[in-house]
Amino acid sequence: MNIFNLKLLHKTINIKYVQAMPTLRSIEKIIVPPPIHWVGDGFKVHNFLPGDGSLDLQRMSPFFLMDYNAKTFFAPSASPRGVGVHPHRGFETVTIAYHGKVAHHDSAGYHGVIGQGDVQWMTAASGILHKEYHEKEWSKTGGWFQMVQLWVNLPAKHKMSTPKYQPILNEQMGKHLLQDQKSYVEVIAGKYHEATGTASTFTPIEMYNAKLIGGGEATFSFPKQFNTAFLIIDGKVEINHSTIETDHLVIFSNEDGDIHLKANELSVVLILSGEPINEPIFPYGPFLMNTKQEIIQAYNDLENGKFGQLEE
Repeated sequence: MNIFNLKLLHKTINIKYVQAMPTLRSIEKIIVPPPIHWVGDGFKVHNFLPGDGSLDLQRMSPFFLMDYNAKTFFAPSASPRGVGVHPHRGFETVTIAYHGKVAHHDSAGYHGVIGQGDVQWMTAASGILHKEYHEKEWSKTGGWFQMVQLWVNLPAKHKMSTPKYQPILNEQMGKHLLQDQKSYVEVIAGKYHEATGTASTFTPIEMYNAKLIGGGEATFSFPKQFNTAFLIIDGKVEINHSTIETDHLVIFSNEDGDIHLKANELSVVLILSGEPINEPIFPYGPFLMNTKQEIIQAYNDLENGKFGQLEE
């Protein structure tokens, strides 16, 4: 072997291949739990979205509202607590149960009960009356109660579509087992690796629950234009090297990059990401439309009985 080949071999042996570190999506805002308010007498919530007005109403589109009933103990009650008959138009309500049970009835004839791990996805669209209560038998014994309710906006072309109801039981959700073989991601809507959600959506939406043991890790990647937020339902986690406490909401900047999640202890994280609806928005009361005139029409239709009938 000549001296040239010896030098070449030496260089080859000492070459270090440095793998580029993945780009991490930056955190735009960490929101502490806002002051509590009651929705009816059954839901003791922190309103993260639209919140205190510091966020533009379009900032988390298509997610318009997020009411979070943090883990709360309800004493036994012979009369179920909840919210009586009320109308909606122009959007969908998505209720995610972590503890407790909720019963739903609406004027389109749909009804159901969701319990721990289940989801109720109601499309109000052209108009519906509904009511939500703690499930009757659960109310008699009481217990821990924890729920998230989202209002998911609809594009203008779908706002007057026919109402529908999707009960999504936990066993129907796709689940992706993570590397530790104990942590997993369950998919309500969209897709994570090979696991898919059963929810039918009008716009692209990713909605998951990450359920992690201490030390459990997962990485998420969404298109940069998708508005993305994580709500810490239980435990303490690290997100892109920032420590986040229970009941805090993390909103991410709209940029390329992964989101790395690591649990410091047994943790549950709600993951939301969706393509924004770039249309005017006019919210008022229980309605979410594009113009003031559409809001006026909604109230006229309500008074004229076009939302159907539902007994208290």
